[in-house]
Amino acid sequence: MSHFVDFVRGFLDLGATVILPVVIFLLGLFFRQKIGAAFRSGLTIGVAFVGIFLVIDLLVKNLGPAAQAMVENLGVDLNVIDVGWPATSSIAWASSVVAFIIPLGIIVNVVMLLTKLTKTMNVDIWNFWHYTFMAAMVYAVSGSLWQSLLAAVIFQVICLKVADWTAPMMSEFFDLPGVSIATGSTISYAPGIFLVKGLQKIPGLNKLDADPETIQKRFGAFGESIFVGLILGLVIGLLAGYSVGDVINLGMSMAAVMVLMPRMVKILMEGLMPVSESARTWLNQRFGEREIYIGLDAAVALGHPAVISTALILVPVTVLLAVVLPGNQVLPFGDLATIPFVVAFIVGAARGNIIHSVIVGTIMIAISLYIATDVAPIFTEMAQGTSVKMPEGSSKISSIDQGGNIINYIIFKIFSLIN
Repeated sequence: MSHFVDFVRGFLDLGATVILPVVIFLLGLFFRQKIGAAFRSGLTIGVAFVGIFLVIDLLVKNLGPAAQAMVENLGVDLNVIDVGWPATSSIAWASSVVAFIIPLGIIVNVVMLLTKLTKTMNVDIWNFWHYTFMAAMVYAVSGSLWQSLLAAVIFQVICLKVADWTAPMMSEFFDLPGVSIATGSTISYAPGIFLVKGLQKIPGLNKLDADPETIQKRFGAFGESIFVGLILGLVIGLLAGYSVGDVINLGMSMAAVMVLMPRMVKILMEGLMPVSESARTWLNQRFGEREIYIGLDAAVALGHPAVISTALILVPVTVLLAVVLPGNQVLPFGDLATIPFVVAFIVGAARGNIIHSVIVGTIMIAISLYIATDVAPIFTEMAQGTSVKMPEGSSKISSIDQGGNIINYIIFKIFSLIN
């Protein structure tokens, strides 16, 4: 068993830029693509994800220090540090349940596809770490392997059903036909879709239109996404107390993110569409006419400028929330740069309306901060004995992403009550 666990961890350590091309190539062959076409699809998607993660790295490396500087400038003294998703995923992969989650997750997805309980064929295997973390949390409170696996399956089923539900949005708003998102962190904020719909019925607020197209029409060239990224970057730099040169550098970096990310997503779709069409043809021949979606990393949604714009505004908002919310103990840090991933569905439901997206995003992040505070003790306990180090000066750790995951939290609480 230990050798199998090591193999699984070694494979997952390769990351999405290696795992996804391999999976897409194998799927292409399975769905009767020619070897050359399947290899090209996998390679193109691999190249696209390399580009996407380079842009995300640009975002994280520039936004992270700016956010930290904002926190330091406010003199915030909170005792739970948000260690971010990299540390959280490390805790998940270090769990004893990890060897079961990947094969179990694949089996559950296949069974649901065959029984028409889902339309999503989730190839985003690397992000199964969200299901693994769910299982690890339940295992930590129950000591039961069966309960932990059941919790992971429940979480996965919810993710797949939400992916199906939001797939039309991915096609119509994000211009990603045949794509769905079953990433655990993005699914967490799916309830925000209902808040958006409620907000759109409030007189006055429903008249506030601030999607990228409207902004561009109103401000001309200065309303284009490249200028919006520049301005938001400059504002964040000023709030961080940066020097003039650093402020301008941050502005340029955010402008680059706004321009480069959509182009990387277009390359991704170039590789994905042939496989998607082959899968649809293969399934239709055997199971009749049915719609099939390919589940991908939530990074594909970052290609829309409204997602990045909303996230950049929410960075200082999140820091302010941490200061003013009574009872919150979490100091936002590691997951501030992952805000674009968690607000994607909210932005899509708001049809790119940045004002509505920021309002609902603020509410959802406030909820996540309270949840992350509540799970900090179990989160800290799970980190013991792993490679995750306790930040200097902190007594507990948590994360806004998976630690503050709303769906994850509800499932965890249900299992906690029976143990």
